[in-house]
Amino acid sequence: MRISGLQQRFIAIRSNKLFESIVVAVIIASALLVGAKTYEMPPTIQSVTLLLDWFISAFFLLEITIRFIAEPNKKHFFRDFWNVFDTLIVLVSLIPADDTDLALVARLVRVFRVLRMISIIPELRILLVSLFKALPQLSYVMLLMFIIFYIYAAVGATLFEDINPDLWGDITISLLTLFRVMTFEDWTDVMYETMEVYPLSWIFYLTFIFFTAFAFLNMVIGIVVGVMEQENAKERHDHGEPNLRDLSEKLDALQRSLDELKSTRQ
Repeated sequence: MRISGLQQRFIAIRSNKLFESIVVAVIIASALLVGAKTYEMPPTIQSVTLLLDWFISAFFLLEITIRFIAEPNKKHFFRDFWNVFDTLIVLVSLIPADDTDLALVARLVRVFRVLRMISIIPELRILLVSLFKALPQLSYVMLLMFIIFYIYAAVGATLFEDINPDLWGDITISLLTLFRVMTFEDWTDVMYETMEVYPLSWIFYLTFIFFTAFAFLNMVIGIVVGVMEQENAKERHDHGEPNLRDLSEKLDALQRSLDELKSTRQ
């Protein structure tokens, strides 16, 4: 009974919004502390930052312990990727490696503590998971984009090589030049240079920008948004919230019941 009561307390702490807000605040403080260490500081301030760093590590250890104890089935705790990730980050950051050859590794691990924000905030988890699940569909978009890049690079190397070999000397350099055009990095200078020889070469650039910067960007956004909608629907379903399909099925069942009731009265 005592164990059950203690576990209930930890469950209440884990589910408390104030506790989640404190965890987020400590993660932000950890990120700011990592940034502050990149500046030159006097020894007294360095001692303060060292104490703060150990306090943050101890707090994260306490937070992980609370979440572990609050988990009814301890085996399920480590089946969650984010729980394993948080545990590894916290444990490695506790290793006293500041004065050893592993000091660089220890600092890098402390930088990755900022990623714990993803495991704490559900919306960030949905966004990241959606991005990874969209990768298979995005791969075909990237393949089509590479084909467009390759065609335009071949055309550019053929037509504009004599104008500026530094930009259009071969197909690999042409690909880099087209990437510069796609990112709008002084692309008009490239276009005006070729227009002096080929006045209609602006068609080459404008069509390329349309296909890459506009059309493909919208395709990528559409794929990611579609996957995010699916993940949000799945998240609502896991929490017992009905989706549109469930509501439609319930309405159909209710309509059938009404029709049967009318037929029996007649």
